[in-house]
Order: sequence, then structure tokens, then C-alpha cells
Amino acid sequence: MDIQPKTYYNAQLSDKDFDALSSYIYGEYGIKMPYVKKVMLQSRLQKRLKELNLSTFKEYIEHVFGTPGSEEVIHMMDVVSTNKTDFFREPAHFDFMRDVILPEAISNNQRNIKIWSAGSSSGEEAYTIAFTINEFNENIKNNSGIDYQIIGTDISTIVLKAAIDAVYKEDKVEPIPMSLRRKYFLKSKDPRKNLYRVIPQVRSKVKFGRMNLMDSSYSINETFDIIFCRNTLIYFDRETQENVINKLCRHLRPKGYFFLGHSESITNMNVPLKHIKPTIFQKDDHR
Repeated sequence: MDIQPKTYYNAQLSDKDFDALSSYIYGEYGIKMPYVKKVMLQSRLQKRLKELNLSTFKEYIEHVFGTPGSEEVIHMMDVVSTNKTDFFREPAHFDFMRDVILPEAISNNQRNIKIWSAGSSSGEEAYTIAFTINEFNENIKNNSGIDYQIIGTDISTIVLKAAIDAVYKEDKVEPIPMSLRRKYFLKSKDPRKNLYRVIPQVRSKVKFGRMNLMDSSYSINETFDIIFCRNTLIYFDRETQENVINKLCRHLRPKGYFFLGHSESITNMNVPLKHIKPTIFQKDDHR
């Protein structure tokens, strides 16, 4: 008996199925999925249908929602979430770290700082933070610079694996000044690959883990001196943004610094942050 193979790439996402998926993604992960993203969602999830040997989105939804604690939810969010980042993206933030935050820590005799990169994607932001601190330390007399620990979190296991591996293509590292590239990256010995890996001394200072910013509380015990949450909140509505910022700030020390992306704002939000410079905030020590 001939068995006809299932067809995956022609599977169509009905309005009903889109509503079910988009409602779940918004409710559990805070990511807005307006109807204009239906085609994008259909396209991105078709690879999951193929992987699971399913031929319709109805079957896929039954698979996702029919199994409590299904790991498919993680795979679904891997393909749904958008991850765009670069080394030294929005450089004014790293300049502010170098010129204000780190000298302030030295003047307060604070020799150890903790930093959280929330929405760390494939690691470029976290490693840029490390480069910035290392460069600052090189200019400190008597080698009494600042020690640091960086935690990066993201919803996508795919980008977290890339962050942990810390291997980047040439076009990713090309904008980095050659002096820093030579100092902080090892080039692949295979000339055909043109790959660069962050040096072990820097990788050892950065830890990555999966986290959903929509969770009611975060499984992090540390209190941070600096939190970067840049270009992540743009996928949430204003109420969700406010809730997430408040939860993040519970892990930020009084007078600690908080960075947002250039298209994000806390205007009219009830959050314990005061404006320092555009997209740079400090936690109010009275809240």
C-alpha cells in the first residue's frame, strides 16, 4: 500500500488558528501578534510542522496545547521571537558606562559590579559590556580595576546557544575596531570559514540562561548594579512594558542604572526610575 507523504509547506493558517496562537503568545509571553503578522507566523511555524510530521495547523495547535508542559512551546517561541542585535549597538550607552558609571564605582570604592542583559539575544550586548569594562580597567592605575559578572537571559534557546558558543561571522565583528577585534576575538584557523570567537577570559565572565520576562517573578537571586533591557519591550503593549520594568527593577539596587532601547520610553509609567539622559535611567533610592 502506497502511503502519500504529508504536505507541509502548503499548510494554511486559518483565522481561528491564528487567533488561538496569537492569544497564547501574547498571554504567556507578552508578544503582540496583530493580524498583519499572520503570514509571518504561518511561514515561521511551517518548519515546525515539518519537524513534527504534521500537515495542518489544527494538528499543531492540538499538539502544543494538548500536552501540559510540552517542550514544543519552547521550539515555537524560538521561531516566533525576533532577535536583532549588534556589537556596540547604541554606543552612547557604553560611553556612559565608561565615562560615568565605572568612574563612579571607583570613587565609591566599589570593585565588583553585576550586570543583567535582559533580552540578550545572541550575546553581542553582553560581550560588548565586558569589552567596555576591560578597556576601562586597562586605564586604572595599580591594576585595581573593577571585577564584574554579567548575566544574559532570553526567551529563545537558539540564540542562547549562539551566545554561549560566542562564535560570530566576519560581518558581525567587522564594525568593531581592529584593536579590539585582535584583543578579544580568536579567528578560525580555517580561512574558508571567516569565523571569530570571543576569547575564553571574556566568555568566563558572562553566563546565559532562558527566561520569560512575563513570568510573575524571576528566578534570579542577585541584585544588579546595571540592567540593560533594550529593544525587547517594543514587542509588548504599554501595560506589559510597565509590569516588566517594575519586575526588573526589583533586582536593581537603589541608584542602579537602567538602559532602554532608543525606541522605548517610560513616559507616564509608574516605575521607580528617574531620567538621567535619553534612554538612560537611575533607580529612585526612595522606592
